[in-house]
Amino acid sequence: MFAGLPELGISNGEDLKETLTNCTEPLKAIDQFQMENGILLPTLQSALPFLDLHGTPRLEFHQSVFDELRDKLMERVATIAEGKEEDRYGKLEELLEKSFPLVKMPSIQPVVMQVPEKKLKLVMADKELYKVCAVEVKRQIWQDNQALFGDEVSPLLKQYIVEKEAALFSSDLSILHNFFSPSPKTRRQGEVVLKLTQMIGKNVKLYDMVLQFLRTLFLRTRNVHYCTLRAELLMSLHDLDISEICTVDPCHKFTWCLDACIREKFVDGKRARELQGFLDGVKKGQEQVLGDLSMILCDPFACNTLVLSIMRNLQELLSQDALPRDSPDLMLLLRMLSLGQGAWDMIDSQDLEVVTRFLPAMMSVVVDDHTFTVEQKLPSEEKSSLTYPTTLPDAFNRFLQENRVACEMGLYYVLHIAKLRNKNALQRLLPALVETYNDMAFGDIFLHLLTGHLTLLSDEFGSEDFCSVVFDGFLLTSFSSKENVHRHTLRMLVHLHHKVLPSYMETLMKTLEPPKQSSEPVKELYTQLTEKLEAQKKSPPPLEETPSLDLGLHPVTVPTTASTPTTPI
Repeated sequence: MFAGLPELGISNGEDLKETLTNCTEPLKAIDQFQMENGILLPTLQSALPFLDLHGTPRLEFHQSVFDELRDKLMERVATIAEGKEEDRYGKLEELLEKSFPLVKMPSIQPVVMQVPEKKLKLVMADKELYKVCAVEVKRQIWQDNQALFGDEVSPLLKQYIVEKEAALFSSDLSILHNFFSPSPKTRRQGEVVLKLTQMIGKNVKLYDMVLQFLRTLFLRTRNVHYCTLRAELLMSLHDLDISEICTVDPCHKFTWCLDACIREKFVDGKRARELQGFLDGVKKGQEQVLGDLSMILCDPFACNTLVLSIMRNLQELLSQDALPRDSPDLMLLLRMLSLGQGAWDMIDSQDLEVVTRFLPAMMSVVVDDHTFTVEQKLPSEEKSSLTYPTTLPDAFNRFLQENRVACEMGLYYVLHIAKLRNKNALQRLLPALVETYNDMAFGDIFLHLLTGHLTLLSDEFGSEDFCSVVFDGFLLTSFSSKENVHRHTLRMLVHLHHKVLPSYMETLMKTLEPPKQSSEPVKELYTQLTEKLEAQKKSPPPLEETPSLDLGLHPVTVPTTASTPTTPI
């Protein structure tokens, strides 16, 4: 720990050990050692006994003095390095020569490493020394060695992706505690984000390197969790008030504002105008800024907030008998959703069709549902022979398959009706999700949310018709070709198996038996489900009460007219 002190003529622990071994009066020898190696300030000696009276250990006192002097020295070194004195490099070289023997002492390393490059190369060449040196030292090495920095960062990025994907396959299955439940501030306390923040410090060059790694990986893999990390890292630095980085990142204020929206899970009018201002400030030709804004908006937590806000906005428009195209807030939300999907233009002709063609088609589905609900409440003599519709408008199906933004809204509408426990609408819509844009309905995020939402309809699994729609009509259409669908299906059944019609459950177990080439998680889930079914045969579980919960989107009572029937969305 104290290697290098003898080279500077300073005694260390070995010297004290030798002194005590050879002396005849140990107490006098210790006093002498303290006199020779303590702080050589005559006026201090008489003051030290006062510290003893207050119970302050000498180690604590000397450590505080050491820390203060080290910080002062580092400030002085930085001032000399940034100054204009002709002999400044000579002074730094001289300091380096004197202090370099102490390079292996962690407490001295930050001072030693504010030094010329040739000494840093000595550290890089010594693997053991590089491994133990302080992060302040490593930053100086990394900023001129991108490959080495990449080797340090790469395992952290892999760990982050593994953690996010594990969260989507969590053993918990709940509408109240899901992937989107943790607040932004809580997520930023994750191990990877904290480590990256510490590695970067205030170094803009290192921050830019990490962003470049994230951009490259996102473009190569299209894994949206890299977008989440990009936003979390910037906001982690914001939390620490690292102005050196925040002020030079053109996305900082936009991300800060969006972070507040994600925390509330809603984009209100005031923040919508702020976000609009940031987007309008991006000039033509600033592709890098647009690319980074697209990553920020492609973050699943941002998408979740935007689509929930769109649903709430549509609910308000319905209550006012207003058209989607007349709402500036809705148009902005769609614009941001489009930008998050990589569409650089504000809203092109295809996105305008989302407003003029897809949303009306979706609203007609809502109206059908409302009309049927009202019909059921009428006295029997006033009821007509109206049956619940089973088909969907062609425009609705087409946009689900061809337009990413429309598909995102369609999927969240399905989640919304599941929240409302609307079995009829769910049975009508689920089969349409077999064919969606880029198979989005079979993505992990949607399946994670859908399986959680279906717990609200757990009693319906006792009906063969409902099981047939959920499993035969949707999940089982792709489970054999998409292992993640197989895994989510088993994950849901582990929680709901006792609600499923026994004869149907028996058929499901045969269908879902994993082939030999299946991954271990799938096999483990199937084994777990088998064990639960065996245990259930021996002792049926007690009846569960459905938990009370806040559904977030509250139905709004909508005035209806003969010509324009409307409903809560």
